[in-house]
Amino acid sequence: MEEQVASYAPRGGLPALPPPVDTSSPFARLRLRFFATPFDAILTVLFGALAVYVVWSLVQWAIVDAVFTGDDRTACLSTAERHVGACWAFIASRYSQFVYGLYPVDARWRVDVVFALGAALILLVAIPRVPFKKLFALLLLGVYPLIVLVLLTGGQFEMSGSGISIVFALAAAATIFLAFGQSSTVGRTLVMRIALWLTVLAAVVGVASFYYTAGGSESILTFRFNLPAQVAVFAALGAIVLAITATVSTSDERGGLAMLIVPTLVAVAFVLILTAPLGIMHVPTNLWGGLLVTLVVALTGIAFSLPLGILLALGRQSGMPAVRFLSVVFIEFWRGVPLITVLFMANFMLPLLLPQGVSFNQLLRVLVGVSLFAAAYMAEVIRGGLQAIPKGQYEGADAMALTYWQKMRMIILPQALTLVIPGIVNTFIGLFKDTSLVYIIGLADLLGTIRRGFNDPVWITPSTPATGLVFGAFAFWLFCFSMSRYSIYIEHRLARGRKH
Repeated sequence: MEEQVASYAPRGGLPALPPPVDTSSPFARLRLRFFATPFDAILTVLFGALAVYVVWSLVQWAIVDAVFTGDDRTACLSTAERHVGACWAFIASRYSQFVYGLYPVDARWRVDVVFALGAALILLVAIPRVPFKKLFALLLLGVYPLIVLVLLTGGQFEMSGSGISIVFALAAAATIFLAFGQSSTVGRTLVMRIALWLTVLAAVVGVASFYYTAGGSESILTFRFNLPAQVAVFAALGAIVLAITATVSTSDERGGLAMLIVPTLVAVAFVLILTAPLGIMHVPTNLWGGLLVTLVVALTGIAFSLPLGILLALGRQSGMPAVRFLSVVFIEFWRGVPLITVLFMANFMLPLLLPQGVSFNQLLRVLVGVSLFAAAYMAEVIRGGLQAIPKGQYEGADAMALTYWQKMRMIILPQALTLVIPGIVNTFIGLFKDTSLVYIIGLADLLGTIRRGFNDPVWITPSTPATGLVFGAFAFWLFCFSMSRYSIYIEHRLARGRKH
């Protein structure tokens, strides 16, 4: 054995190993990433030269040769002595129009208040460590839209009894939804079943009241109610009373019962505030434009598409054939139609489906079309999250004797929405960029307002279109990039989308 070991052992010892390759210094990392092989070195040099050329060309166009001040097109015209790049004087001259459109100058403070209040509420809801988050979320989703509607338009809307009946039918539906979350046995009571049927009756009769023309109407507090509208209002109020009564008799959580009257209070405030003379100038929506229209369309679509998408996703997975069929038809119809077609249908065909004397303005039609279109895509994103939840989560919730809505609200939906955060934000970003299509039907959003500025004789120059489009692209990128970075932050905070 010793002879065998000696035959394999070197007589002069092992040769010295070379020193380890440096991989920690900045120069070593640069060499390994960009100059590891001759081919890598050639690609690095070529793409580096191209990047330097592109960056320098942009800097020269946007800064070195740019014009920042001027009163008309003569400041941005090239001469034999100088070459003019970007015409930022055009942006500075029309900046207010890019933000407000044709909104009256002496009323633009209302737009500023809406922007500032919205940004403050969004930050308070988005920052995790801010206290009273539920209160701020309620203000953002329930109170802020009413403030926006009143400030931007000036209020003083004309509401008929038919419209009021629909508002209270929605309040009854919201009250019943909150009631199901308060008690696991409230849905099994006879009183709640009667409240459900009264809510359905209020909604159906309320819609029919728009088309009812026979008979007279009665005036109540300056509002005129025809017979179906009266029936719908009384049915909705009865449903609200029965839902609160059933919840009080079955729920053990007394602290949350006060939330049941919130939908009714919001409905009353909605009707009174919109119809009361507030003493501020009325601004029609055809004077809105620029960034104001872009944000109104995008945020409205985002706010309505998410809850509607959740309901559609749950409906598509429902065990009730009628609900599942209607959800599938709705989703596949809106996903199979281009957004441009939806906008044209909402603008020209929706008025044909409304009863005589009832009309929506152009912006409201667009908001309805965009919200329904985005909700169909949102439903499929959320359905993917629902399918990713293990079956044991559903079985565990059923074993705890939770109702369907309690199971979805407390166990299934929080996990499903967390899993599909990238898909949800991706849909939001796509919706924000698609708002530029409203220019086709005559609404002057940010991009549309910029394009209209190209035809202004005061600023017609060869560099004006490129400057305006770059400004618009940067504005869209800023909002979309902010949403993307916040979604990444939420993913990391919830420890999703990465391996441990």
